[in-house]
Amino acid sequence: MRLPKLFLAGFVPFLLNSCGGGYGSVGLNAAPKIVNVSSYDPKERQRSGDSFSSTDVSALKRNGAHGLIARCGKGLVLDDKCADFLSAAHREGMRLGTYYFVLKSSSPVAQADQYIDRLRQISPGRKVLLVGDFDTKSTPADLVAFIDRVEQRTGVLPVIYLENSDRLRSSLCCASSSQKNRISQCPYWLALYSNSSAFETPKQLMSAYGVWKDWAIWQYAGVEWSGRSVSKHYHHGPWKSPAYFGSMDRPLEHNAFNGSLGELNEFWEKHSWDVH
Repeated sequence: MRLPKLFLAGFVPFLLNSCGGGYGSVGLNAAPKIVNVSSYDPKERQRSGDSFSSTDVSALKRNGAHGLIARCGKGLVLDDKCADFLSAAHREGMRLGTYYFVLKSSSPVAQADQYIDRLRQISPGRKVLLVGDFDTKSTPADLVAFIDRVEQRTGVLPVIYLENSDRLRSSLCCASSSQKNRISQCPYWLALYSNSSAFETPKQLMSAYGVWKDWAIWQYAGVEWSGRSVSKHYHHGPWKSPAYFGSMDRPLEHNAFNGSLGELNEFWEKHSWDVH
């Protein structure tokens, strides 16, 4: 039976979006969403709609965010909104996550220690996803040192977030086999939200790093400052993401998980620390 051209024209984009279109295991609409925040949030209001604060993230939950990942610190400086964001997300029944921005200017082991010590202060008795975010000057040895220390103290392998950086890609491509093997034990959270990027798909970016065989989380929407907060969101192929997250009245950083909601639950459980 030959299908009408009009039917095919509507069905093919739907099929691509629902199946991932070669971008991931699910499409943009179906992928569970995660919001990441820091002391820079919330950004300024830009349109009518729902708002949020570090003490009230109910609008994020209503708009489909299953998890919230808050910055815990940067270098040796702690983020003063992390505790409030975690408490607010906990009240909403969202999955809790944190990331630590590891700077080259300080020991990655010292930063891992401060990360774990801070979580013990602000979130005891909760399960919290652990993430290492590394600045562009970081080396493979820095990543391994941070991973080793976090696992030593918590028994958990952290997720690794990397910016779309020429310098980082060059550094990781030249890593030793043992370094690559160690880093690849941790899930990859990729950042690809620029329409001007040389990499059009997560697979292309992942291959350029030469470490992982798959990605776990994709930050497809970021925010840059240019006199005001500017939404930078991926807009290629079947993943044509909107400038705003649902009905939110300001731009924010949001992500997609590469799998079903059930797989997200398993992933979050595996890479979360029962803080004590």
